[in-house]
Amino acid sequence: MKRPTDLARRFLDLADRDIKAFRKLVPDREIDDAVIGFHAQQAVEKCLKAVLARHEVTVRKVHDLHALMDLLAEHRLPVPAMRKEIVELNPFAVMLRYELAETDPLDRALATTIVDSVRRWAGDCVSK
Repeated sequence: MKRPTDLARRFLDLADRDIKAFRKLVPDREIDDAVIGFHAQQAVEKCLKAVLARHEVTVRKVHDLHALMDLLAEHRLPVPAMRKEIVELNPFAVMLRYELAETDPLDRALATTIVDSVRRWAGDCVSK
């Protein structure tokens, strides 16, 4: 079984892959918001899971950012800033990609701020 810090770092490595794709796609106006939003949502989800893993909180397979932040709060762990904005990425999870659900256009600048903020927060939490 992996140590909590190893699992947390693995989640951050996976988040960084999504962040790399997200950053490359954001400036391209030909790329659909759903694709960019998906990578933003995935990056944030993996960052939240990294912090939960670091603190040995078992996480079931869930893509709901609100549920993951509630889990942080339930365990009295730090919660990232911009909670309201973070959960607005939820529609870009797997469901959106396969059900073609309607969503508001992605504010790419705000999504960038969210991703960068959550990644810094998770890095700080995991390194403690």
